[in-house]
Amino acid sequence: MDGKAREGSRDGSRENQSLRIGCVKYLNARPLIRGWAGRVMFDHPAILCAQLARNELDVALVSSFEFLRNPIYGIVDHVSICSAGPVYSVFVAHRGSISEIEEIELDPASETSVNLLRCLLAELKLTPDLTRTSTSIVTDRRARLIIGDQAIRFRKEHANEFHFWDLGEQWKKLVDLPFVYALWLVRPEVVDVRTIGDCLRALRDENLASLDRLVAEEKEFDRDFCLRYYREHLRFNFGEEEKEGLKEFQRLCEKHGLHPKRDIEFNLV
Repeated sequence: MDGKAREGSRDGSRENQSLRIGCVKYLNARPLIRGWAGRVMFDHPAILCAQLARNELDVALVSSFEFLRNPIYGIVDHVSICSAGPVYSVFVAHRGSISEIEEIELDPASETSVNLLRCLLAELKLTPDLTRTSTSIVTDRRARLIIGDQAIRFRKEHANEFHFWDLGEQWKKLVDLPFVYALWLVRPEVVDVRTIGDCLRALRDENLASLDRLVAEEKEFDRDFCLRYYREHLRFNFGEEEKEGLKEFQRLCEKHGLHPKRDIEFNLV
């Protein structure tokens, strides 16, 4: 899905059109990218993280864990993809009790969701084997972590066949703070970052103010589901609560050895 984002934003500029920008290709990102007046690389979070790290992108909407792992980036303030409860599209599909699961197949697309799962399991003293073997089989002892649009499709197709251990809901029970899945990260070499941040914040505001129009363009998922997903399951801000939630995720990742202990400051733009 490499191409040009839909036209319509009043915030486009000549500079934006030359910017190398990447965005996750999921339904949850539409309100943050629709109308960007320039070329956008759409892909899975893990691929975009690697491209950003290799300086193949200037700005990307990617996994929040990428910042914790490599905190060289600027963060566009007040914008994120997060939830303050069930997120619907990040879950472990299972049949038996979650405490009896012996193996969970991981989704390789997002390091954030994988490491969130690791933190939740560790805090609950659950120790299933986490594998990247792709068999897509769910049994009483084997479960799957699924994220993004694939998770939405799976949930709709198998609603009555499985239980869904929603990672956003479990985080809220554990921490009682929002969980931040994705952020706009900016390479340190990029200039005029304040203008870029202002454009992305304005784009988010414009799309959230016209959700009906945005949803009308959606070809795969129905209108009622999209509106419920955007309004009830997701948040798109990065305020004080969201920042505290990300700091708590950092603390738990350090506690469980998922990245080194270090002081991390948010370089907000």
